[in-house]
Amino acid sequence: MKNHDARPNMPEHSLKKKRKNVLFITADQWRGDCLGCIGHPVVATPNLDKLAKDGVLFRKHYTQTVPCGPARASLYTGLYSMNHRSVNNGTPLNSRFNNIALEVRKSGYDPTLFGYTDTSADPRELHHRDPLLTTYEGIIPGMSSGVTLTDNQRPWISWLKSKGYDHSLNHHTVYDPRPDYPKSDGRGASYSPPVYTDEDSSVAFLTDEVLKWLSVREEENWFVHLSYLRPHPPWIAPEPFNSMYDPASMPKPVRKESLEEEGRQHPVLKTLHELLPRNDFIRDYLDEPASKMNDLDLLQVRATYYGLMSEVDQHLGKVIKYLKESGQYDSTLVVFTSDHGEHLGDHYLFGKLGYFDQGYHIPLIVMDPEMSGKNKGVQLEVFTEAIDVMPTILDWLDAEIPEECDGSSLLPLMNGTIPDNWRTEAHWEYDFRLIGTFQPLIKQKFGLSPDQCSLCVIRDDHFKYVHMTALPPLLFDLENDPEEFVNLASHPDFQKVVVEYSGKMLSWNMLHRDRTLVNMNMESGTMAHWKGPRVFDPPNA
Repeated sequence: MKNHDARPNMPEHSLKKKRKNVLFITADQWRGDCLGCIGHPVVATPNLDKLAKDGVLFRKHYTQTVPCGPARASLYTGLYSMNHRSVNNGTPLNSRFNNIALEVRKSGYDPTLFGYTDTSADPRELHHRDPLLTTYEGIIPGMSSGVTLTDNQRPWISWLKSKGYDHSLNHHTVYDPRPDYPKSDGRGASYSPPVYTDEDSSVAFLTDEVLKWLSVREEENWFVHLSYLRPHPPWIAPEPFNSMYDPASMPKPVRKESLEEEGRQHPVLKTLHELLPRNDFIRDYLDEPASKMNDLDLLQVRATYYGLMSEVDQHLGKVIKYLKESGQYDSTLVVFTSDHGEHLGDHYLFGKLGYFDQGYHIPLIVMDPEMSGKNKGVQLEVFTEAIDVMPTILDWLDAEIPEECDGSSLLPLMNGTIPDNWRTEAHWEYDFRLIGTFQPLIKQKFGLSPDQCSLCVIRDDHFKYVHMTALPPLLFDLENDPEEFVNLASHPDFQKVVVEYSGKMLSWNMLHRDRTLVNMNMESGTMAHWKGPRVFDPPNA
């Protein structure tokens, strides 16, 4: 009997390839504790909870830096911020670096973006009048655009206008609250919905565009990066999500009794309290720092933030349903994560900045359809980082992981094997030089040059050490002070801990220096090239 599957006389390109699709989802500014499946007391995320049951949830997952542009640079390149050096929104990303889009192209994929990547172009590659040099919202090299939805929101707003919305709408006014919306007792400033409905939100628009794109590619191998803006501010949610959660039921913020007392912890924290205006988060145009938000408005923004999360979850459910109904769920790697977290009033902070966990702890769910059933639904308590996402995707596609990557594939962990040399802590960085925006304020406050305006964090289950380039460090005893209220860096009983953790940080820095060419050598007359992990498994492991 002939083996028809072998087809020995057919050319290789005519054989049907194994189906392997990738759905890479980011939801902007999503705190790592905000998932129903890990026991959040309020927010409901039923579709993400189901995805976690089909895959693996990483409970100790951290981004490498903030805000959006730098965080995404690490996510897409697999590099620590100290290596890619795109440290602020608008800081160029060096064109010499590889990234996930360029790498998957080598495997025959056309990676297609729905949303944005916040990539600042390398000016050395462009004419000085190129429009790409006027925005931090470029697209990562190698990524094709399905729909590009940056701050100007033009594709979405033009779609709203085509549906009969006011032609005067623009990217500023589209998030204004409805002026005729009735007030309600016990509700704060972000309660009123916008002019658009849930069916017409940017989340709905982007979801519909993805589904249309996928509907004509069911016989292809595809790679989609679905990059939602929400729950990023301004915090205004369409009905019914604006009223889904009651401010009275919100968990109270983690903070000291007063803003002044909180600010005494460190001069950087005190300055951050003064930095961000309330209007960045709530469109009521009150002229005051967000740190001075009253209690009701603070609890309401928490309720609105959770409502926006539930909106994203609802629409993700539509995408997952489509994959299942079209028979593609069992051939699609699904990755859900965020670029960074959100403070939500904890320590009197809002947004993504500073050194507290709330800005850096983010969700990560990976659903590998090839994973054995016994590992599905596992929630892992090992430290993982945003730099691990790119190697994980490439590993699943059987593609080579670039030597320059600082991260490692998570597939072994997902299949039940935690390497003996796996990291035992998380690391992140924050650069507050803020060239072009707040630099005069930073110079006035600290008298520092831009290159002195940075901090680096090492955090394990016991301690968290924050090293500043030119300002005093911080040390927190996480077992006895999980809220990070007491800085022990100058306490005489903890000097050995400071030395130990600063030494760990130095070793981490040295280990992850750029190694693009360093393991090549031609002294012998031929090119020797060693390839391998940065750390070997322990002997007899």
